[in-house]
Amino acid sequence: MQGYGMITLASTLSVQHSSPASDIDSSLGPSSLHVAFFYASLYLIAIAQGADKPCGLAFAADQFDADNPKERASRSSLFNWWFFSMAVGISVAVAVVSYVQENVGWGVGFGMLCVIMLCTFAIFLVGTPTYRLYAPNPGAESPFARLARSLSALARSSNFATRYHRGGEEDEDAAAKSEEARGVLRLVPIWAACQAYGVVYAQVMTLFNKQGRALDRRVFGGLELPPAALQTLGPVSILLFVPIYDRVLVPTLRCVTGSPSGLTLLQRLGTGMAVSLAAVSVAALVEARRLETAREHGLVDDPGATVPMSWAWLVPQYAMMGVADVFAMVGMQEFFYDQMPGELRSLGLALYLSVTGIGGFISSALISFIDRVTSSGGGDSWFADNLNRAHLD
Repeated sequence: MQGYGMITLASTLSVQHSSPASDIDSSLGPSSLHVAFFYASLYLIAIAQGADKPCGLAFAADQFDADNPKERASRSSLFNWWFFSMAVGISVAVAVVSYVQENVGWGVGFGMLCVIMLCTFAIFLVGTPTYRLYAPNPGAESPFARLARSLSALARSSNFATRYHRGGEEDEDAAAKSEEARGVLRLVPIWAACQAYGVVYAQVMTLFNKQGRALDRRVFGGLELPPAALQTLGPVSILLFVPIYDRVLVPTLRCVTGSPSGLTLLQRLGTGMAVSLAAVSVAALVEARRLETAREHGLVDDPGATVPMSWAWLVPQYAMMGVADVFAMVGMQEFFYDQMPGELRSLGLALYLSVTGIGGFISSALISFIDRVTSSGGGDSWFADNLNRAHLD
């Protein structure tokens, strides 16, 4: 709330500063203090999300008893509907909040978000009497300290496969912590493999958006959609697919596989990765068609031209990424929550969140590297500003 309050104030001050009626010379631009205040609000929001998302989801999942088969199945369903709710929020943000910010004012748009966060916090507090709370274990420590102690115990063993055999409570505790550390380290290869999905996920808000900017985005005759509006196609497909997956596919698969969740967690992850592979393959074919259309109409050297090709060509790739998210993103949430020791589950969900963050960095590094290599001979980069001479395909 504080972050959104600060960014609301920063946006309001920015409008006042640039107003022609202001006594301040708007040509000087914002002051250093104003810029610092704005960036501080952004980083405060980012830090708050980094703390809230893993802890909030872990807390919600803890409301279900893992030892009860019915509650365990309900917990699996929670991850689906949690992601469904996030898709609703994203859809509203892109469709409504962005419109308010562009047409009414950025201060009003951010102010709306601040009020929403205030109401959300109030509702969370009202529900306190109904929550299932667990008494902390005696001598409980933070997840980071516990993980550090477990890794230290593992490092003190003669090798990763050796356990303590000297007997005694202290040795048993060290053996338990050593085994806990092994369990966490066994997740590292899965986490590393998921980075590939994080790279694909990064394209939805970047290169997919760049494709849409070059296409004919008119609807209902003359109304032109902004490129960012096309990003709602992904959340919409999530909204449509989550109920189908949770209420139709899971019961059907449960009868076939015998697993309460229909698919095992790794099967769900693998399915999401396969669908994402198909999505970027379709995106490559669509981009190849767009380049061919640009050549046919002599638009190769006109970077600002709208290629006579409908935005509807992008629907399949956005929809497929939405379906992939339901499999892979929700699968990662449940996997890293389920496979972590009880005291480290919020840390496990933080691992899931890091996939999208690190995937974005890897994507940026790949684009920078390919851009430098493909433009080194003086030719057009694959990521040229003139998309019609580029090779997103």
